[in-house]
Amino acid sequence: MVSAFFYGTLMHPEILKRVIGNDGSQLQMCPALLPDYTRHQLKNEDYPGILPYSQSRAMFDHDLNSEEKSVRGSLVTGLSDADVQLLDIFEGDQYTRELVSVYPLGPLANIRDIPPIEVKSLLPTTPHPIPVPSELANPVEVNTYVWCFPSSDLRAQLWTFEEFVNFNAWKWIGSTDNKYYDEVDRRNAMEGIYIDARG
Repeated sequence: MVSAFFYGTLMHPEILKRVIGNDGSQLQMCPALLPDYTRHQLKNEDYPGILPYSQSRAMFDHDLNSEEKSVRGSLVTGLSDADVQLLDIFEGDQYTRELVSVYPLGPLANIRDIPPIEVKSLLPTTPHPIPVPSELANPVEVNTYVWCFPSSDLRAQLWTFEEFVNFNAWKWIGSTDNKYYDEVDRRNAMEGIYIDARG
């Protein structure tokens, strides 16, 4: 089984389940922290990309604080090789799957034990400050998807899950009579090759 760190659209359990094509009952997840990376808005897209801060530092006119140069996301365990193949296709050639060390910020919970949730309920309350290093749990080595297209495709603005849930998640989940519901299918149909169909 494979573990991964998700920091964008796949933080949403319903989107993750759509991508892997099953109910995710074998998965466990918890909040986690990836330090020394930044999460950026993409131009013309709803989803983000991450870069090591050593690469993204030049995009900012000031040094970032520890919160800004850390990425909060979800640690997911129990992914099968078939799940990972589908995730690779979904993420496409804009990203490379790399091993990183993340710090769990809570206990793992089985997805099947998480009751059905409304999109708005995914919005976190104000997060606790990042613990000092001595208070963090032991790091876990996991897979994540790191941006590999030109950094000029990224905005300096940092992407937030809250904004995605408020303004764009409805395009990725919900009723199939929503004409925008095909965002996941659009990504999968690219078969791993990114095509900007929006000009």
